[in-house]
Amino acid sequence: MSKDKQQPTIASSGRPLILGSTSRYRKELLSRLQIPFETAAPDVDETPHNNESPKDLALRLALAKARAVALKFPEAVVIGSDQVADLEGTPLGKPGNHTNATLQLQRMRGKTVIFQTALSVVCIASGYERTDLAEVKVKFRDLSDAEIESYLRAEEPYDCAGSAKSEGLGIALLDAIDNDDPTALIGLPLIRTCQMLREAGVKLL
Repeated sequence: MSKDKQQPTIASSGRPLILGSTSRYRKELLSRLQIPFETAAPDVDETPHNNESPKDLALRLALAKARAVALKFPEAVVIGSDQVADLEGTPLGKPGNHTNATLQLQRMRGKTVIFQTALSVVCIASGYERTDLAEVKVKFRDLSDAEIESYLRAEEPYDCAGSAKSEGLGIALLDAIDNDDPTALIGLPLIRTCQMLREAGVKLL
């Protein structure tokens, strides 16, 4: 939250709207709805539990992020989201560096990866809480090592789960995308977000 603001911006519901994320991608996506909101870091441990599936991990973290911020701002409508790349049941998170990103893309080439993007909206004051999941199936091309290296040097997607930005040059890595919400792969499923915000009393149009 901005230090010079005493209260978050008020949304059309009469309640503050807060995106519980510091992701620039999610901030840009939510900005498309043209409604006022603030951002707050959820400060949640994202370490997977033992034997936790990628789907369950994404759902748990999205809700944990929304609840963590909602506890600080109980009058607000809070959005939490998390994305985990699911490679044959193995979770792939943000690579963080070039070496890890190279290894991720080498493991994913020629395979279908399911990007599990979970969304939670929580408002403690009104008692509203809902969590949902948007699955995106992505078929990667059988990439050469040279193509992987060239892509990573060009785009440096080290803060993206699965090491690829489909909204950028990363689209050249793919054979196909199968989903019902084109924004889910970027990090925030806006169709589901709109549905939940309306349920929580936020007027969008």
